[in-house]
Amino acid sequence: MQTVASILWRRLDVPGHDACRLERNATAWQLDGAAVFRQEDGRIGQLHYRVRCDLHWHAQWGTVRGWLGDVAVDLSIARDARGHWKLNDEAVPDLSHCVDLDLGFTPATNLLQLRRLNLAKGEGADAPAAWVDLDGGGVLSELAQRYERRSESEYAYEAKRFDYAATLSVTEDGFVRDYPRLWVAEK
Repeated sequence: MQTVASILWRRLDVPGHDACRLERNATAWQLDGAAVFRQEDGRIGQLHYRVRCDLHWHAQWGTVRGWLGDVAVDLSIARDARGHWKLNDEAVPDLSHCVDLDLGFTPATNLLQLRRLNLAKGEGADAPAAWVDLDGGGVLSELAQRYERRSESEYAYEAKRFDYAATLSVTEDGFVRDYPRLWVAEK
């Protein structure tokens, strides 16, 4: 893998940081990162993550390893050629319409969705994702999301599940630079 870009974020709602790099080879794109943070409930977490996509930005697999409080985290997520998802080798039903993998504890995976959608200014699209919920014990469920490109570097973003709507600003490489009230890139 060859590194294409990297970024360091600071979390805004609780103490924490996330460092991530985007890599590429002849057959795939990959995110490789690590997040350290304090949860709202006071638990401290340290998580290493990796997400692989094909050259068209369709999620293939992901891993999350580390700990959250006193609980070890070791997740393996995979999407087969027919679009069926598995979490730790167990089938997860009703997610085959989800092309993207979203790791809820990092802003890194928004890059994958934005790159895959490749929206022109003024265009919008729904992007339902298979979402990893660590607070729910490491389950995989659907996260309905919507993106609308406002400018070269801004997207209106909405995730109704969390009653969240904001304008995300992105870097030239597609990483979210400013995720209002949640994350901001360190300069």
